[in-house]
Formats: sequence, structure tokens, C-alpha cells
Amino acid sequence: MTHTKMKQQEMNMNPDMMNHGGHMMHMGNLKQKFWISLALMIPIVLMSPMMGMQLPFQFTFTGSNWVVAVLATILFLYGGKPFFMGARGEWQAHKPAMMMLITMGITVSYIYSMYAFVCNDILNIRPQKDSFFWELATLIVIMLLGHWIEMRAISQAGNAVSALGKLLPSEANLVQDGRTTKINIQAITRGQILQVQAGEKVPADGIIVSGATSVNEALVTGEARMVNKEVNDKVIGGSLNGEGTFEFKVTGTGKSGYLAQVQKLVQDAQENKSKVENMADRVAGWLFYAALIISILSFVGWLLSSGLSVALSVAVTVLIIACPHALGLAIPLVTARSTALAANHGLLIRNRNALETVKRLNYVLMDKTGTLTEGKFKVNHYESFRSDYSNERILQIMAALEADSSHPLALGIVNAAKAQNIELLKAKKTAQITGAGLTGTIGQTVYLLVSAAYLKEKGMAFDEQNFQTWAEKGNSVAYLVQNRQVIGMVAEGDQIKPTAKRAIAALKALHIEPVMVTGDNTQTASLVAKMLGITHFHAQVRPEAKQQLVRTYQQKDKRVMMVGDGVNDAPSLAKADIGIAIGSGTDVAVESADVVLVKSDPMDIVGFIKLAQNTRRKMTENLWWGAGYNLIALPLAAGILAPIGFMLDPMIGAVIMSLSTLVVAINAMTLKV
Repeated sequence: MTHTKMKQQEMNMNPDMMNHGGHMMHMGNLKQKFWISLALMIPIVLMSPMMGMQLPFQFTFTGSNWVVAVLATILFLYGGKPFFMGARGEWQAHKPAMMMLITMGITVSYIYSMYAFVCNDILNIRPQKDSFFWELATLIVIMLLGHWIEMRAISQAGNAVSALGKLLPSEANLVQDGRTTKINIQAITRGQILQVQAGEKVPADGIIVSGATSVNEALVTGEARMVNKEVNDKVIGGSLNGEGTFEFKVTGTGKSGYLAQVQKLVQDAQENKSKVENMADRVAGWLFYAALIISILSFVGWLLSSGLSVALSVAVTVLIIACPHALGLAIPLVTARSTALAANHGLLIRNRNALETVKRLNYVLMDKTGTLTEGKFKVNHYESFRSDYSNERILQIMAALEADSSHPLALGIVNAAKAQNIELLKAKKTAQITGAGLTGTIGQTVYLLVSAAYLKEKGMAFDEQNFQTWAEKGNSVAYLVQNRQVIGMVAEGDQIKPTAKRAIAALKALHIEPVMVTGDNTQTASLVAKMLGITHFHAQVRPEAKQQLVRTYQQKDKRVMMVGDGVNDAPSLAKADIGIAIGSGTDVAVESADVVLVKSDPMDIVGFIKLAQNTRRKMTENLWWGAGYNLIALPLAAGILAPIGFMLDPMIGAVIMSLSTLVVAINAMTLKV
């Protein structure tokens, strides 16, 4: 977060909440607080002088000072409450930052202004003392505005934990003594028999004990297919049932279920990632100590030389100048501009910590299919290895197995069969073979459509020279198996995206190493990597191995960006220092990511990195503009040049403060991709 450390777990509970020094502020409450505070500020500004200087637009009347004092008191207590609570959290954590700096500024302004009001309007003590009600009001409102801008910039960000939880239904149908009753999902235990009716979500992991159906596991596995299920088949909680009704025995729920395990991986990874330090907090912490020390020293010095009245005025001026209006807007304005620019360029930034992490980014891990290639496969070759199966029959069987899938490889096979005017069949009992292929039944015969790696793993013989021939041409090769005998094959090619090679070159120019990660065969991966100029790649990577791969690259304090989609990518996206999801990916993958690529263009990865670099540069510049002038203003306000007859007039300090706010706003608006 810009002004405080964000506790990810609390954000997970409600994405519309922000943590400031331990105090949770709701977006709606902050918006209301800002508008009410603004309404209180307007009459205060109109009726009170700025640093003792009367302005042309000021409106005063008999008793106006009393009105200002009352309104300022209400504004101080109402509008300042979030900062008081935040400061208490920072104090308890022994880490003074923005909240304590703001609290110090508005508290000193209020107390000294009330002291001046009592002396001037109640005790009628001469000479008149200057009040700081004008500065108090504007400081509170501008700081509230900065926090509101900051929260709006992230209010659309959901969280992966709640997204995973929504995959499960709220109730389940418990079968007991031949009767079915509704129970809360929290009451499900292992060993229970549950019934799932047509169109319902599966409430837990289990094994089917009666009935048959087809289940859509797309949100869970990333594979958009209806998988046929029957007795003794496994079902996963969160998947969507088709038209059939079945009963299953619960094997996993709560912490033992598949979704719960993925949920824990995502949450743990996000918690590790929420420790990014915040520059504004550090600057505010330094200013807090600097202002306090300089104020005390100047108070003591002027007390000994010129008396209490002068010493108090100088000390108060130092403390107020130390909390510039611009510092409260320095980061939020850049954040709002950066978020808008990103959205216009097809980048949805969900976690702003990713903008800081880019500075130390070392590797970008990206999938091949759909990220670097079009994901639109075309069958380049298919053939039968048995005389009793024609080439067309082999293609027909493979198309039947892939009929229910929307995977690019499956669509390529089905489209090839349609182009040959081959009669389309539909296999029964189709099921995935994780990371290797699928199986299904046509008539009474069970077929497998699998990769070469699967054949080697299971010890099935096949023509490896034939495989090499087609794989080296950049094809994904799959084999049709019947009764452990390879009876046919298909080779499909994918087109590299037009911008992929340029994106790889751009990443290298930024001194970031691109790494291709794919489940495809080594030969195809090698060819694509060579064509794109990628040095490092990993082929035949199973979904469950992705998070470990990210962890491996993170060793030796390396920073890793991961680009992916699907629920099985959620843990790796969250584990990576920066997770980027393809816009067409599953909801959970998108919720796990820090950034979403709406257009799935490889150059958008480069665009995000450049935007992040420019954003960080603007943030640094704004922090210097917002707080840097204190290096000069604080010593001058303390009277360091008094021996030569120069003292910083409070009015000049206010003008500099206003100018720095204007410069910060203009600088933020000049941010470009």
C-alpha cells in the first residue's frame, strides 16, 4: 500500500477494505468522510487566514472566529479519526510512518490554533497570535483525498481465496437411510454419501458409488471438456455436473479437499508476497523523526534566546511544514494514472506491489500455447500403424475422443475430421490422464490418446524415428493406443504469434531472461524456442510441477514473473513474485494474478514492465517533490540562517507547500507507457 503496510489476509476477507497502521477503513466510509470533511473545510478556508495572511476571498463577521474554531474541532475529530487510529497502530508496531506524520501535523496545527484562538478571542492577549486552522482543514481533506484515490485504484481487485471458495455450493444433498436431506456444506464429513443432481456443483471430493453422468471440470483443471463419470470414478469438489444424477462417497473435504489444498497454496504464496516495503512509509518515517528532532532543538534554542512565545511559534512551524500536502498525493496520483494507462493498454493491475517488484525482475516464465503461439492447431499429418485401421478411421477415433473438449489441440483434430467429411462419433467414459492425454470407449473398445512421454513412461513401443521427424518440424505429436499397442498418430502444428519474437527480444534488451514452460514434447519446444530466440525452456512440464519450477528459479534471491491460466496455474501465479494471467483464463487464475492481460499479446508483458518502471520513476520523483524540499525548509524554519537575518516566513512555507502539490499532480499526469 502507498501509506501503510497491507495485511493480505485482511484484504482477502474484504477487498473493499484498507489497513492503515492496524485500522481498517471501508471504502464507503472513507468516501463519506471525505465529502463531509470537504464541506467543513470550505467555510473554514473562507473565514480564516492562511498562515496569518488575509486573502482577498476571505469572509469574516463578528463571531466568525468562533464558528471556525467549532468547525475545525469537528473536522479534527471526525476527519482526523482514520489517521489517529493508523498512528496508534504504527506506534504500537514501533514503526512511525505516514499516519504518525499526518497525525503529528494536524494535532500540532489544531492545538496551537486553539491556543491562538483562546489568546486572541477569549483572553484578548496582545500581540495577536497566528492560527493554523486553514492548514489544518486543507491538510485533513487532501490526505483523505489521497487515501480515497489510493483505495479506488485497487477497489476492483478481488482475491483468489474467495474465488476458490465460491466454486463450492452452499448446501449438499445427504443420502441417509434411503432419504435425501439438505445439509450445510460445513457439515460434510468423510464417508458420507451425497447426491448430486443435474446442473448442480459437486460439493466435495469423492468416488461415485451409483449413477453415471458427465462433469465439467474446467474451473478446476483448466480443461474445458465434459468428462464422463460412472461408478468408481473420482469427482472433484467445485466441478459442475451435467444432465445425470449420481451419488458419491466423500473422500476429501475441508483442509483435505483439492480446492482447499490449492486455496492454501495460493494464500500462503500471497502472504509471502505482501511484504514489499513502501517508499512513502519510509520517507514519512524519516520526516517524522527529522521534524521532531529539529523542532525540539529549535524550541530549546529559541527559548533560551528569545523567550517562550517565539520558541513555540518556530517549533510549531517546523512541525507543520514537515507534513506537506503533496506527500499525501505523491503516490496515489501516480497509482491512479498508472492504473488508467494500464487499462487502456489491456493491462489490469490488481496488485500494485508488482510495480515495485519489476525493478529486480530476473526471469519471465511463460507458457507456449496461447501465450507465444496462437493456440490454433492444424493437423499436418495423421496415419495408421495397423492394416485393419485406415488413416481416416484413426482420425475418426481421435476426433470421437476429443469431441467434448475445447482445448486447441482437440479442436484441431475435430476440425480436420470435419474437413475430410468423416462421420463424427462420440466416445463414452472419457477421462483425462493428467498431463499426458485422455482415455475413452468407442463401442466396446477402450482407446488412449497420449503423448510420447506417456508411452515411454509406461513402456509401450512406438516408432521414435517417426516421432523425431514430426516433432522436429514443430508439431505436437499424439498417439492412439489400443490394448497397450500404438495403432496410429497425429501431428499438429501451431502458429507463433506475430509479436512473440519482438517481445522476447524486448525482454532480453531489458536484461530479463525469458523462459518457456510447456507440456509439449522437447523437440517441438526446442524448435519454437530456437525460432523465438529463447535460450532456456522446459518441456513436458506437468501442471503440478509449475509451482516447484517457480520456486527453483526464485532461489538465490531471484525475482520471477509467471504467465499462465487455469486453476492448476493459480498456485504458481501466486507463488511467483509477479503473476500474470491471460484474460481468457479461468476466474481463479485471474484472481490469483497480480496483472491480467486482456488481449493475451506477448508485447503486453513488455508493456507492463515498461509501465512499471516508469511508474516507479514517477513515484520516486513525486516523493522528492513532495518531501524533498524539507531538506531546505525544515532548517530554514528552525532559524538556521537567523544569525544573518533570514527566517523562513510561515506564509512562504505554505506557498512552497502548495507549489509542491501542484508539481506532484502535473508530474503524475505526464506518466506514459
